[in-house]
Amino acid sequence: MGQVLERIEGHTAILTMSNPPANTWTAESLQALKAKVIALNENKEIYALVITGEGDKFFSAGADLKLFADGDKAVAGDMAKHFGEAFETLSAFRGVSIAAINGYAMGGGLEVALACDIRIAEEQAQMALPEATVGLLPCAGGTQNLAALVGEGWAKRLILCGERIDATKAEKIGLVEEVVAQGEGLSAAIALAAKVAKQSPSSVTACKALIQVGRTMPRALALPRERELFVRLFDTQDQAEGVNAFLNKRPAVWKNS
Repeated sequence: MGQVLERIEGHTAILTMSNPPANTWTAESLQALKAKVIALNENKEIYALVITGEGDKFFSAGADLKLFADGDKAVAGDMAKHFGEAFETLSAFRGVSIAAINGYAMGGGLEVALACDIRIAEEQAQMALPEATVGLLPCAGGTQNLAALVGEGWAKRLILCGERIDATKAEKIGLVEEVVAQGEGLSAAIALAAKVAKQSPSSVTACKALIQVGRTMPRALALPRERELFVRLFDTQDQAEGVNAFLNKRPAVWKNS
């Protein structure tokens, strides 16, 4: 069945994909991920989330191909719906999402990382979107999110040519932001998430929205939106708290109002 385990550490939620041996996604685990992210969005004490895979070999191998072996279009439609809803909900998380890629990230396993804001990969990690090799295609944002991160050329190499890349290559092309030693991915992601707690949650939400809308909104429209959201931050308690904390040389106490 598979499940998504959750624990809270400070202002960070740590989600672990748990479906041995390869942490494959199921309809149930995708629905669980969606539900957990929605709940975390409502928890004002959570500023960041980290997602990783159980064990030391797989981050996630994506969907179990046995689901598609009999060519059932209804099953395909249901799974595509669950993948889309889960990963789009993750992408829309109001805080900062970080993927700690601790092993193989294949297909839907890479797509969940692509839905995150930041990706940290352990040095032994391998990444690919091999769906076309088996007559399928990435249906959980892979074609769009990968191209946005690495450009059309590398997106086509990975998707159309079926290339698999290691962590070093992934960092070089901009697919991941950092590579760490084996076994250190989760701790590095948690340490980065802890930095988010020093930022105003209201500001983080606004900044993230502006960065992501830049993928589709013309610059001429995005720039006025930036100024609009700057002024709207003055409706929050965090704006006054942040400025006054800085002026009084003390840590800010965020309200996330």
